[in-house]
Amino acid sequence: MSTDIETAAIGEDGDDAARRSIGARRNPASQEAILDAAEALLRENGIAGFSIEAVARRARAGKPTIYRWWPHRTALMLDVYKRFKNAKDFPDTGSLRGDLLSFLENHLLGFWSGSLCGTVYRAVVAEAQTDSAAAELLLAYQHGRKTHAVRIVDRAKARGEVPENTDAALIIDLVVSYAWHQLLLGQLEAAMGKAPNVVDTILRGIDGYQG
Repeated sequence: MSTDIETAAIGEDGDDAARRSIGARRNPASQEAILDAAEALLRENGIAGFSIEAVARRARAGKPTIYRWWPHRTALMLDVYKRFKNAKDFPDTGSLRGDLLSFLENHLLGFWSGSLCGTVYRAVVAEAQTDSAAAELLLAYQHGRKTHAVRIVDRAKARGEVPENTDAALIIDLVVSYAWHQLLLGQLEAAMGKAPNVVDTILRGIDGYQG
């Protein structure tokens, strides 16, 4: 018997629509219902009480449907996280220092501090240490984020703040690495006060920085 989510996809095309909803192509309504259920469970029960089985019950979806779209719970947790993260645009303050400081304070430390986002992302990072599939997923996500974040440095190059040969990816890595360290240690609030010094230290290491 089809679940409510799967049955909702059956319209004039009957079984064909149902197959699409539970196959490789995600049905948007079903996807959002599952992500809503996953988010609710994470808020209510935390990481320890989170599982594909629990999400399936909450969303009234079949486990095979969820496993087709999210092969393990880390993938599902990361997609819950992305719903919040993707809503935030990268800063454009007009200066490299301002952009990096906003990136560190608002997109990393402040975004994670005292929120479900920090709890979920820390769990994803932790699971990636022992699960190769989770590690691959996290690496792909980080690559995509970095592709956008390096634009912060590219804008600085265009303004003449830093030389054209400045390693933009390395600068972003340094900022993110500091934030990750504080996230994993549970020191996010204390780290906020050190953010300006962290950014200034990184900038002093850039040959030819005009700030």
